[in-house]
Amino acid sequence: MANRVTIQDIADALGVSRNTVSKAINNTGILADATREKILKKAAEMGYKQFTQFIPAVPGRMAPLLTGPDKKGEIVLFTTVFWAKNSYVSTLVETFQKKLSKQGYGLTMHRILHEEVDRMELPRAFDPERTSGIICFELFDDRYCQMVCSLGIPVLFTDAPVGSMGAPLPADVIYADDRSAICAFVKEMALRGKTKIGFVGDHLHSLSFFQRYMSYRTAMLLAGLPCPEDCCILGNKEGVRYPDSNDYQDYLTEQLRSIKSLPEVFICANDFVAVDLLQVMKKQKISVPADLYLCGFDDAPETRMVTPSLTTVHVDSESMGATAFHLLLSRIEDPSLAFRTVYVGTTLVFRDSTGDFSG
Repeated sequence: MANRVTIQDIADALGVSRNTVSKAINNTGILADATREKILKKAAEMGYKQFTQFIPAVPGRMAPLLTGPDKKGEIVLFTTVFWAKNSYVSTLVETFQKKLSKQGYGLTMHRILHEEVDRMELPRAFDPERTSGIICFELFDDRYCQMVCSLGIPVLFTDAPVGSMGAPLPADVIYADDRSAICAFVKEMALRGKTKIGFVGDHLHSLSFFQRYMSYRTAMLLAGLPCPEDCCILGNKEGVRYPDSNDYQDYLTEQLRSIKSLPEVFICANDFVAVDLLQVMKKQKISVPADLYLCGFDDAPETRMVTPSLTTVHVDSESMGATAFHLLLSRIEDPSLAFRTVYVGTTLVFRDSTGDFSG
């Protein structure tokens, strides 16, 4: 049996430090995109752990994730982000992938660059003639999504752009159920005497973010509580078209300083928003949970790694993957079906950030 590939092996092969390789694989610290992709490509080529099925071909395009001996056709995954770092999405895609394989379909991923979105260009390696269906992750430009839907190929979105509310996409869409969990969370906070509750997250980033913001407002209304508008942080850094985590933390820093009276609780659009907010609050000497409670959404692994651990809404990524499979395959088999929007159930997970100390 060949020796197991280590981070040091990858570092030696590329002539970089072990720390640099670790940052790329674990998505920590700051690295240039080109450096990160070069390291991940080498990790895949050398057979490092979970990257054996993810091999970048050229910038913006990825090699096939899956092929099968009885392959019926190609299912294409479009995304604007590098998601191998995200175990939630990875688990979803793995479940989706395994079910496709049993049905004889191949799965290929194309990472769509921001420039391609701006120019309304499909990836050059994408072949619509070989494509039986398309699944989209983190694709939130409404014009681009409408273009994808115009190809005459069955399409499934795992979220959608906010603009699609005015002109619904001719496609199936799957979301995590946010309303039930957020309403239950607000009700629980009210029972604990926490009635001043704010919301954090760019509500125009995606339709799921917008829906979570509206679910927060609905929950406050049902609980008989006013929404403190001055405690809702709903934007992002101005003048930056594609803000990163550092840009967002700069924005949060300014917004927090402008709030005269902080709420007792912040509900965040997802866990990464919550983690960024937690880091900013630590710098401003705002203690969680002593000064303020914090809740995320998705139950990403990071929620258990930060201090304090984050209360969040758990989304079953395996169920999401299985549901995505059934939606897309049924659409391929019968394109005449009415377009469907499906919500997968969620559950609240209470941890340290709301005073529910786990040990």
